[in-house]
Amino acid sequence: MNNSSSSSRSSLNVVSLSDAVQAVHAAPARDGIVLRVLGAVSASHLLNDMMQSVLIAIYPLLHAKFSLNFSQIGLLTLTYQLAASLLQPCVGFAADKRPMPYSLPAGMGFTLAGLLMLSMAPSYGFLLVAAACIGIGSSVFHPEAARVARMASGGRYGLAQSLFQVGGNAGAALGPLLAAAIITTDGQGNVAWFSLAALAAMAVLAGVGRWYAANRWRLKPRARKMADGGEVALSRGRIAATLGVLLVLIFSKYFYLAGINSYLTFYLIGKFGLGVKPAQMFLFLFLAAVAAGVLIGGPVGDRVGRKTVIWGSILGVAPFTLLLPHANLFWTGVLLVVIGLLLASAMPAIIVYAQELLPGKVGMVSGLFFGFAFGMGGVGAAVLGNLADATSIGFVYEVCAFLPLLGLCAALLPDIRS
Repeated sequence: MNNSSSSSRSSLNVVSLSDAVQAVHAAPARDGIVLRVLGAVSASHLLNDMMQSVLIAIYPLLHAKFSLNFSQIGLLTLTYQLAASLLQPCVGFAADKRPMPYSLPAGMGFTLAGLLMLSMAPSYGFLLVAAACIGIGSSVFHPEAARVARMASGGRYGLAQSLFQVGGNAGAALGPLLAAAIITTDGQGNVAWFSLAALAAMAVLAGVGRWYAANRWRLKPRARKMADGGEVALSRGRIAATLGVLLVLIFSKYFYLAGINSYLTFYLIGKFGLGVKPAQMFLFLFLAAVAAGVLIGGPVGDRVGRKTVIWGSILGVAPFTLLLPHANLFWTGVLLVVIGLLLASAMPAIIVYAQELLPGKVGMVSGLFFGFAFGMGGVGAAVLGNLADATSIGFVYEVCAFLPLLGLCAALLPDIRS
């Protein structure tokens, strides 16, 4: 799920796999932004999240083949998301104490195993095991990859976090599109083709690991500072409360996204009578907008402040989520793009904001927030699946429309800038 970028350019450009592997060795020794490393990490993130999104993309196929109800589909997502979330803070905390450069390709091995199991799963129980393996691979990848992105940022933390995250979101958008092209109605076995992406990601991450091992000096923590250059005067209690507010905002964002990611195709099929492939194209459209929003949010946060971006992103999307359940097919597509752009722009700002609250704990903070986000996505999919079984998918979207109003909590965040 990544893009790689040359250090002689100001924007990411796609390069060959061999370039991505070799790029990490050409990084400058000075403490500046290392675009080649960011490109390699973003490219591996693209591949990682593309593979993970295949699970969600083939839900209609699994629904038909194994006669699953919405609750069972929600449990699949919950299993994956819990495996992807519970281990992340632990991995990040351990890596803060002792960095693990080569954990990145090792973790990708779990994703490879999960994809192979998914391609040959004979029963629902086997599907759950495959989903768990894919989740474990994600839990190992995200905290350490986020640390590498910060190491290579040269102080432009929002930009680096956006470049890292946009790879993941681009991969999540490509997954359903590729699944629709490669995996036919009877093509569960074709999932195995995506294991090639896992092997490619392992090759890229082996090179990233070598650069990481040689540049550990970039891990030195930086003091938190206010806009006027003074140190942040926040008590432990205030920091804990601020982290709590950020987690509430993550909850509102990812609980809503769970309803879109897991059930949008079913919503469009049921409400507008679309086929599976046209419905998946709408999902691709939404996920592409999410990727664009992530790319925009980080650099804007570097310029205008993280709090401003967080406030405008989560609360600002509320009018559009409230309109979505009442829109026709055309305006549904338009609203999905606007919602994806606005809602996604908050995540890079939230991650960097939290990292600045707790300098020196990049792995733990990244693992906590990515893990909590994945966990909320899993819990949301399960809860909303049960609600859909009891009522309807349309009712689920009407309820979820109010979640972004929790963005009002952003008023409680102190204004912190490095």
